[in-house]
Parts: sequence; C-alpha cells; structure tokens
Amino acid sequence: MADADLKKTPLYEAHLEAGARMVPFAGYHMPVQYRDGVLKEHLWTRENAGLFDVSHMGQARLRGVSPLSAFEEVTPGDFIGLKPGKQRYSVLLNKKGGIIDDLMAGRPDDDGLFVVVNGACKDNDFKVIDDELAGQVRIDRLEDRALLALQGPKAALVLAQHAPDAARLVFMETAAMTAFGTDAIVSRSGYTGEDGYEISVPGGEAPRVWATLLADERVRPIGLGARDSLRLEAGLPLYGHDLDETVSPIEAGLAFAVSKKRRDARDFPGAARIAQELAGEVSRKAVGLTITGAPAREGAEIADASGQVVGVVTSGGFSPTLGHPIALGFVPPALAQVGTELQVIVRGKAQACVVAPLPFVPHRYVRKI
Repeated sequence: MADADLKKTPLYEAHLEAGARMVPFAGYHMPVQYRDGVLKEHLWTRENAGLFDVSHMGQARLRGVSPLSAFEEVTPGDFIGLKPGKQRYSVLLNKKGGIIDDLMAGRPDDDGLFVVVNGACKDNDFKVIDDELAGQVRIDRLEDRALLALQGPKAALVLAQHAPDAARLVFMETAAMTAFGTDAIVSRSGYTGEDGYEISVPGGEAPRVWATLLADERVRPIGLGARDSLRLEAGLPLYGHDLDETVSPIEAGLAFAVSKKRRDARDFPGAARIAQELAGEVSRKAVGLTITGAPAREGAEIADASGQVVGVVTSGGFSPTLGHPIALGFVPPALAQVGTELQVIVRGKAQACVVAPLPFVPHRYVRKI
C-alpha cells in the first residue's frame, strides 16, 4: 500500500512530535519506535508505564434485541452469561473451526456488546459478523474513537489520577466512565502481560489525553516494536502469525476461549472438529521455545533431535527481559511437553532449543483476591 493510501490515527502528529519512526501497519501510519529505541521502551514498560496508540484496532457496538446470544453464533464463548462490567477474550470462528480473528468483547454498560478486533482484520471481521447475524444485531463501527493502552506496574497509579473509577477494576473488567473530562470506555487488560488498561476515547480528545498522560514522568510512549517483544514474552499470539484461519483455538493453546457450556452444547462453528481436538485428536500444538544462539524468526523450521523437520516458528525474537532468544511455534503433540529438546534451523544451521512453559515472563494481571 502506498504511503498516500495509508490512514492516520488521531495521534499521528503527536507521534511525529515525539520523534517516532513511522511504518505502514494494518493500513495505517504507525510508530514502530520513538527516540529511546525498542529495547529501552520494552524495559521501561516492564518497570514503569508505557503508553501505546492502538487506534488502528476496530471498535464497534453490537446492538439489537439479543446481541449477547447472537454473538454466540460466531464465537465459542459464553456471552449469554457475560455479566455487566465484564469482558471476555474470544475468537471469531469459520465453519471449519479455524480462527478468523481473536478479539475482546465486553459489557461496559447496557448499550449492547462493545467489541474490539485486530486492525488488519477489522473490515472482514465486521463483514463476517454482519453476514452471519444479519437481522439479529446491528454493527455500529466506532470509527470516531481512538484507543490508547497504558501498560506496566505503575499504570494503575497513573490512571487513578485521571480516572478514579478505573482503580476499582480488576483484570478483564470494563466500565464506561468519565475520564480526562470526556466519555471513556476503560478496561483493565492489555497485550503486554503487565497490569494495565485500554482506554477508548473520542478521536478529537485523544491528543489531549495522550499529552496529559505523557506529562507524567512515569509514562513514556511505546511503539509497535516493543509491543511485539512484550507480547511475545507474555506468550500472547499475534493474528496473521501465530493464528490464522487454519488454526483452531485448541491447536493454538486457547482452549479456555471455548466455554464448558458451549463445549457441551457443540453449537458454534467448527464444533465437531474442536470436540475431536479436545478429546485428544489434534495434529499440532502451539509451544514456547527458549533458544540457544541467534533468534529464530517466523518461518524458521523446527526439527527433532534427529534433525527431522517437525514444525515451524510462528513468532520469534530476542527477549530483553530474559536476555536470550525466544519463539512461539507449532510441533506435534508428542514433542510439545515442557523440557523437550528440539532444534531450530537459522540461516541453514541447527541451533538447540527447548520447549518452555508459557508465558516466558510471568503475567502480572491484577485479579480479585
């Protein structure tokens, strides 16, 4: 896509002023890093509070007579049982049980279902939902809203100064509230493994909210580069890399997204395949790998101890927190046990790797005691 065709988030000018290096991403001009660079941005988020522009994501309200029950026709989660103030991670499934996209859906108020999907997938996602649920729900895309993510161990202290109601939220809770003097939808969630929040605000208010947060010495802007290394350490999949329409939630290690009620009912797309996989009939499993040597990038082959190719790396890179390369990939179930010794092929040479427990770096979500 030519630069002239790329969209700009409401924070585009703010990124330039902050010294961001902009790159094409999901059809938008997005900041890959700022002046500090990816490594410092990554470590800052782990120790303080990082501020991300994720306004390229797709935000929408699903409205209608019964949007919660209707949404169950395209996802395997228990949305009928979703209580007010809660949100749920889920996956949009095709007829074969493959993942069209992963998403967040919540009830910050009584105004239908608030859904956030991945930026690169949003047009197709909303078309799929509209096609499948036509006549049951109306999709109101919130193109006029921005989305900011404030992540890190100091995020809660920072946000409490501007949105006191956010302090009462715990992980995967969401609420509509007044924050920064404007209407906001706040959830305690994120994509880094750290405690933090995602904050939806009117696009016109976003530059002011962004500047207000960055005025706090505990907060720095963080680009896509560190966002990727942070989510990789947290063992979180990236759509289009670790997930696609051939991958089921069971293969991907996302069985928790298929609720017990829905497993029993088998009333979602691809239920027959997913039931078989839950029973043990699965040909590949997602694993984490710790690697000795150079980083193994997406597409690198994974081999067993004898050198036979058995799988592929789907995401990989250097872990700033751990100080060595890590990766996510798929291998046969027999080789997916933690501690299994394997190899990755990097630039034609075999390097040792070991199946590691996920996440690589412990999550620090704030949950109810």
